[in-house]
Amino acid sequence: MPGTKRIPNPSRSWTRIDGVDCLRALAILYVLLNHVNMQLLFARVPWTAHLPQPLVTALVWQGQRGVQIFFAVSGFLITSTTLRRWHSLHQVRIRDFYLIRFARIAPLFLTLLAILSLLHLAHVHNFVVSARTGGLRGALVAALTLRVGLLEARRGYLPGSWDILWSLSVEEMFYLFFPLCCRILGRGKGLLIILIAFVALGPFARTVFTHGNPVWHEYSYLGGMDAIALGCLTALFLSSRQLSRRLIRTLAVCGIALLAFCLCLQPLVERLRLEKLGLDMTIVATGACMVIAASAASRWQAPRALNFLLAFGRRSYEIYLTHMFIVVACFALFRGLEKPLFLVPAVFLVILGLSGALGELVARFYSEPANQWLRARFGDGPAALGSVVQPEHKPDTVMP
Repeated sequence: MPGTKRIPNPSRSWTRIDGVDCLRALAILYVLLNHVNMQLLFARVPWTAHLPQPLVTALVWQGQRGVQIFFAVSGFLITSTTLRRWHSLHQVRIRDFYLIRFARIAPLFLTLLAILSLLHLAHVHNFVVSARTGGLRGALVAALTLRVGLLEARRGYLPGSWDILWSLSVEEMFYLFFPLCCRILGRGKGLLIILIAFVALGPFARTVFTHGNPVWHEYSYLGGMDAIALGCLTALFLSSRQLSRRLIRTLAVCGIALLAFCLCLQPLVERLRLEKLGLDMTIVATGACMVIAASAASRWQAPRALNFLLAFGRRSYEIYLTHMFIVVACFALFRGLEKPLFLVPAVFLVILGLSGALGELVARFYSEPANQWLRARFGDGPAALGSVVQPEHKPDTVMP
């Protein structure tokens, strides 16, 4: 391929990638802003009355596209770390793959379900699952069997702290079958064909396959898996290539332009009917993957002024699963103060700050220690779960 140079070994020294962490921070910020805005709407606070609608849309109505960025990042990271551990996808150890995922995801996820169940049983406002949507039992079964989006498409939205689990359902359903497909199809072109098929089906999943269901339009499995598949393809593309500086610059500029187009120019997106065609999310994921590729291949390091953004990105999983507690608590206080309009900017800032702080605390003192403890219990070590294939000679690296 023009502009690329093959290197002899796909093993890399994968460390943190600042560009990826910035993307994750952007994604979680969009989710937070969207959820704060929704609460303001529910409270009938006319805070956008004198603001330009395109500006409001660009700032607080991009949560779904933020999740799409998460999916693209996830596909890239899981595929690249799988290559790092087992050298090639067809050599992945299926049991070990599942154990590693469990150690990272399960501690906080299961703890969240336990807390939400207690809040439901205590009849705490904004945490009670109605009988119409299946009650507590239905919500727990849906969460544990990765069917939250399906439940909501059939019976209506769950409370906010439950609703956010739809994206985890999509992501983990993909990874339930990912190592199996890698093991069976990783040698030839079969896996590539499946990933490309996911990308091709994504727009249809967000339009034709929804059958007019607005929830399924946003929460369907295939509607999110195209972004994960694009992330996987990006990791495979980079795994044995060293990109030229010209190609890196091109990817960075095009990726940022595509993201800015979809995230900031909603009137133009609507005029081109991209959302109605289901292509807006594909463009967002493509732009994110271009930025990922450029960041990974260039060793780009964020300036110190963006350290706060990097911190948000690194704790995005913890922030995502816990931020609704902050949102609900802050809005209870805001309502108690009789919803003063002049405090709306402070509400946004306080919720962003407290959500980041809670995510940091949860990660540092619970989810990361639990992850390490479980991996140790599972036998993680140089020849086990976290094993990294050592190259015969030190290859050129493309990571910071």
